[in-house]
Amino acid sequence: MKKENSFLPSNIKKSHSPSKSYFSQKFLWLMILFILFSIFFLFTCTKPSATLSSEAQKLIYPGKNWERYSSPEDAGFSSQRIQRALDYVKSLPTTSLVVVHNGRILFDYGETSELSYLASVRKSVLSMLFGKYVANGQIRLNKTLAELNLTDHGGLLPQELEATIEDLLQARSGVYHPASNSGDHLAYAPPRGSKKHGTYFLYSNWDFNALGTIFEQETGLNIYDALEKDLAIPLEMEDFKREMQRKSGDLKKSIHPAYHMWISTRDMARLGYLMLREGNWKGQQIIPRDWVKKSTSPLTRVHEMNPEFLRKGPFGYGYLWWVFDGKAAKGPYKGAYTAIGALGQFITVIPHLNLVIAHKVNNQKTKETVSRDQYLKLVDLIVKAKK
Repeated sequence: MKKENSFLPSNIKKSHSPSKSYFSQKFLWLMILFILFSIFFLFTCTKPSATLSSEAQKLIYPGKNWERYSSPEDAGFSSQRIQRALDYVKSLPTTSLVVVHNGRILFDYGETSELSYLASVRKSVLSMLFGKYVANGQIRLNKTLAELNLTDHGGLLPQELEATIEDLLQARSGVYHPASNSGDHLAYAPPRGSKKHGTYFLYSNWDFNALGTIFEQETGLNIYDALEKDLAIPLEMEDFKREMQRKSGDLKKSIHPAYHMWISTRDMARLGYLMLREGNWKGQQIIPRDWVKKSTSPLTRVHEMNPEFLRKGPFGYGYLWWVFDGKAAKGPYKGAYTAIGALGQFITVIPHLNLVIAHKVNNQKTKETVSRDQYLKLVDLIVKAKK
């Protein structure tokens, strides 16, 4: 006698007319196979997510304090070359310096917890604040100054009123009204009304200060409250003080004040590290990734910069960030960008090396400054210390 098929239950007999019991048993086995397949499918589908989560967890972020490397070699840098960079820093009137590699402090110098004036680094910080509100639609980049009802002493020309928020973010407004504070290139500005918006780069504090007014008008937030809520709190800044932040400027020249900021060097490094991580902080997207990429792209190329002497330098310009461009954007500097403030304030991000450099000069103490070229020499010493 032939045996029953081994994969069938023993109580099922061969028949040309299968019984109801046969169909019931077959249905049961199919259900079991379906359940097993479903479990297998769910396991395999969730595995990549678990892997991504694991990779995300490998990224190091500061908590209440920064972690530190025990030696430069642990980060893949040369102690001898780092010492050269440190010796050079000591020859400058640098107040403090924080160098971060892959989320840990590589080395630092000076009083890194001291709150002091950021100068024009504030503009790059404002760009960071803009991203969230552009993404959610509260700020529309193609909105014109006319639509915003933006004005100033003596009014703006009809052509100037055609400038958009995006034009101002790129320092391409074509508005050459006096600003409430100095520290820009308005002295090199063409005559008012001579340049169409969007066509001519000029580093103008009128544009930057007006952007502060626009941010507050469109979001309904005080700029410093937004700084605290959107950046200082989620980044767990160690030294931020809301009461230290205050606007200034000659309001007889322009109704738009400068929104100056006082932040410590080690908290400046947190801002730079947030940018290095494309706006993500411990799994939370603080700034939209697309905004980070766009704002740090050379929207104005180095050969388009004005005044013309800027074309000999290493930078183009994005949305309120200076971007390494042209011959300077090679090797480790490809994709690198920096915030620059008068007297020696800098936040530099070098994605190729997972490196952030925050540099400060408290001019009230030193009465001296660190020039852009001196700072870039320091940056190059640090970059060349990588093995």
